[in-house]
Amino acid sequence: MMNPTPLPPNVVETIRAYFEEVIPFNRLLGLRVVGIDSEASRVEFDMRPDLVGNTSKGILHGGVISAVLDAVGGMAAIAGAMSRPELDDEGRLAVATRIGTIDLRVDYLRPAIGKTFMAVARTMRVGMTVAVTRMELHDEDDKLLAVGTGTYIVG
Repeated sequence: MMNPTPLPPNVVETIRAYFEEVIPFNRLLGLRVVGIDSEASRVEFDMRPDLVGNTSKGILHGGVISAVLDAVGGMAAIAGAMSRPELDDEGRLAVATRIGTIDLRVDYLRPAIGKTFMAVARTMRVGMTVAVTRMELHDEDDKLLAVGTGTYIVG
């Protein structure tokens, strides 16, 4: 898709609130939603001492990277599924409550050292029951640190 479908503001706010405020693990990670449309979702978070995996070098823990990529991939899958024109508000809410990770692959490309990180997920395909996303994690200098592919149940 070349032109993302803007989601209604109430849908964007519902997704943002769900991912930032309702999911306890996302709160623990400190995820901030910075963008949502039908094709991509973006989150940011700051490095903190409790997210370090390698204490001698101050490297972000690989499990944090995986969890963040999974969260932003799931958000993109939900946004893509919610953008289906046949859904009303009730149908969109039902999509959000059925999301689940089917498969997740992460490739760690370089040590994640930095102050702030940004993760982006783009939908590759959104079907009636399954969505596939491609995710990336960057540091504040836009250096690519990790990539992932996620498959999610959305129906």
